[in-house]
Amino acid sequence: MSIESFWGASLHFLVHGLTGAAWWQALLLGLVCTHLTIVSVTLYLHRHSAHRALDLHPALAHGFRFWLWLSTGMKTKDWTAIHRKHHAKCEQVGDPHSPVVFGIKKVFWQGAELYRAEAQNPDTLARYGHGTPDDWIERRLYSRWPQVGIVLMLLLYVSLFGALGLALWAMQMVWIPFWAAGVVNGIGHYWGYRNFESPDASANVSPWGIVIGGEELHNNHHTYPTSAKFSVKPYEFDLGWAYIRALSALGLARARKTPPKPAFGAVRPVADADTLEALIAHRYEVMAAYAQQMRAAVAAELAGLQARRSDASALRAVRRWLHRDDAQVPPQHQAQVQQVRAQHPTLAQMHAMREELRLLWNNTARSREQLAQDLHAWCQRAEASGIAALREFSERLRALHPAPALAA
Repeated sequence: MSIESFWGASLHFLVHGLTGAAWWQALLLGLVCTHLTIVSVTLYLHRHSAHRALDLHPALAHGFRFWLWLSTGMKTKDWTAIHRKHHAKCEQVGDPHSPVVFGIKKVFWQGAELYRAEAQNPDTLARYGHGTPDDWIERRLYSRWPQVGIVLMLLLYVSLFGALGLALWAMQMVWIPFWAAGVVNGIGHYWGYRNFESPDASANVSPWGIVIGGEELHNNHHTYPTSAKFSVKPYEFDLGWAYIRALSALGLARARKTPPKPAFGAVRPVADADTLEALIAHRYEVMAAYAQQMRAAVAAELAGLQARRSDASALRAVRRWLHRDDAQVPPQHQAQVQQVRAQHPTLAQMHAMREELRLLWNNTARSREQLAQDLHAWCQRAEASGIAALREFSERLRALHPAPALAA
């Protein structure tokens, strides 16, 4: 081979790689690889390792672990420990990546740096990293040489696609820091809709969990953290759950838990101990139903103001906060919310009774029998209030029956 031919072949390899693929073909493979990384994070690291909500066949679990070493250099123990600490300290000092603590800009743009800093905390790893792989290959390769995997990925991309492979590798490297550290940990605790009043700022970024495998349904996850399924409403879609169903059919996965669903039967004459048990088990769903009744009451109040041609601007300005926990109302709206409640006795009473109901299952000073009596008294007052929304909710509550969480 002449020198010209050698340099020509070398230049062709550097530009086009071994495959000579068109840019769109290389991009398509890159997107497939980044999606496989997302699937590995949500199924293996999140649902399987961190929360034990999902059992995976050992071979499949190791396949995910190998791919994450190759495509991100992440260690199972680090990710698991940091995520468990996030749930244990959520929105408090000690939360590794809360926008409430650090601010949305820092978590969104520097979430990866926060992750790496927490991964250097030996107390976090020791306290929250239990039950993660500690076999020979983890000790000798995956945890000892995490950088080797991403270098191998770089060489693979460049060998296949030449210079374009370098861009694809860079996309692979920023994919998880952007979507997981930035979007889920940042936006997922700052903006979106909430199905449930979980004791944190988590929100569902989108009802269709496709791009990041279901992680978009972050409020649902924080409400039911040990559930392998993140979607709870009929209009929501969890792509990760679709993969779990497919893997389950092949005998490669098994969901341990899914979100509980309230069971309803005949309306009991009184709210008794069974009603109390069902209320506590399904408290998030019950309070979500109460929020629907409050939104309906707000709409009725607005309609009444418009019919009387009264000023409805104050009510309209804070309507999105009236059915929320007081702690979730932004400080700049709290005075307005209090003013609106003072002007609308129906909304004030519904809010007061909502708070009574919400605090009922947290009252550890009273016995089970006393709490059942408190619940019965609450239902009596609700049905005697003259407020249709309260009466309907109370009757629905007395029809609630205890039921175990659904199996997968």
